[in-house]
Amino acid sequence: MSTETEASAAASGNAATDRFRSSGKTSAIAADVERVNLLASKLIKAANDIVLEERVSYDEFNALKAWLIKVGEDGEWPLFLDVWLEHSVEDVATDHREGNKGSIEGPYYVPEAPQQNSPASIEMREDEPGTPLLFQGQVKSVAGAPLSNAKIELWHADELGFYSQFAPGIPEWNLRGTFIADAEGNFEIRTMQPAPYQIPTEGACGQLIEAAGWHAWRPAHLHLKVSAPGHELLTAQLYFPGDVHNDDDIATAVKPELMLDIQPAGSGKGVQATYDFRLDPQA
Repeated sequence: MSTETEASAAASGNAATDRFRSSGKTSAIAADVERVNLLASKLIKAANDIVLEERVSYDEFNALKAWLIKVGEDGEWPLFLDVWLEHSVEDVATDHREGNKGSIEGPYYVPEAPQQNSPASIEMREDEPGTPLLFQGQVKSVAGAPLSNAKIELWHADELGFYSQFAPGIPEWNLRGTFIADAEGNFEIRTMQPAPYQIPTEGACGQLIEAAGWHAWRPAHLHLKVSAPGHELLTAQLYFPGDVHNDDDIATAVKPELMLDIQPAGSGKGVQATYDFRLDPQA
């Protein structure tokens, strides 16, 4: 049986592509001819401007063509777009909000994770490696009212930097869960502190990173979706202070407001973090 350390970029990329295709997002918007014309024309013009300004050669053009083909063959378009473009789309989508700042979803979200009432422990292996983490807080409206039975979806990498369902040898719902807050919007979730990790580097995205002299690291983070009836869904990533890649995240997704305050756990085992959410009302 394969183990998680044998995860390949192609397998991870193809899994992300399959998830996106089955998510329903591909049919979420009807094409508006004027909008497609505007956006496609600007994108094509920007690419042509680069060719003219930088005097791109045929060798460089053909290298780009071959690389774009490989991105598709490796199933890495979700990874490429989520790492290098989604943070700007997220900024546009949430710049009106008064509540918590959000962040990118990334390519490794899986809906309908097992649901539990808080307080609870996320699904994990009996011998799950790492530092125990108690993640707790409260969900309120921007007006300050507790949001009863708010839903918190949590997923993250393990101590080796791998996600369940995107690397072999990991139980299906490992370190993934949906948690229902109490009547006052309070939640307590016991999990493990995730590790920093490199995005897959042996595929097309890795080729770009190496060719450009970049690094492939993402700082350690928790992924969350927080929701309550009548309020906007908040998608966020929360980060750990002191991580060497907080300042140069390959996905450009770290924001000061998303930094956790890590303290020794009151139980004496592991660490804990308290982070409260304020959700904006739906328009």
